Amino acid sequence: MPILFLVLIALLVAQIGFWDSLAAMLGAVGVVILLVLILAALVGAGAYYVVRRAGSRL
Repeated sequence: MPILFLVLIALLVAQIGFWDSLAAMLGAVGVVILLVLILAALVGAGAYYVVRRAGSRL
């Protein structure tokens, strides 16, 4: 698997250049990080909502 990853990176760099490839990879990592943050915020908001609803019934 790491060999395949290195080959794909080499092809990407060969086709569009190093800096464009680096920007594309950093952008992809940024999108994944933002997705994780949004999911964490949604889970937190859902948990807050459930706790507030359960607390009002006691």
